[in-house]
Amino acid sequence: MLGQLSEQIALAEANQRGESYVATRTVVVRDKAAGTSQAQTRAKRVKQWWFVSETGRVCLHVRYGNRVLELAKGKNSVEVGTAKELVTVLEAVKAAVTAGELDTQIEAASAAVRARFAK
Repeated sequence: MLGQLSEQIALAEANQRGESYVATRTVVVRDKAAGTSQAQTRAKRVKQWWFVSETGRVCLHVRYGNRVLELAKGKNSVEVGTAKELVTVLEAVKAAVTAGELDTQIEAASAAVRARFAK
């Protein structure tokens, strides 16, 4: 979760600067014929968690995997305001996750994901 938030912060900062952001991951590629393994760095798709509402305000979804967390009863997004405030709000969400304030929401989303695989 903290890794995803760090990627979202980096993506928002890059958008503010007018740049593109490419997250990377390391994969191990095995050559079965030669019997060797080699680590390679590949681009990773990062889906942005924010969107612009009908009123023109920036809103932020907090995700756990591909699930949107319900932050309060019936509310699954936070109205940020402007794009300039987005990084500050993402850092506040990261601090809340670190402090354990979203543990119940994360556990509920995790249980829903596990339930899908149990079927």
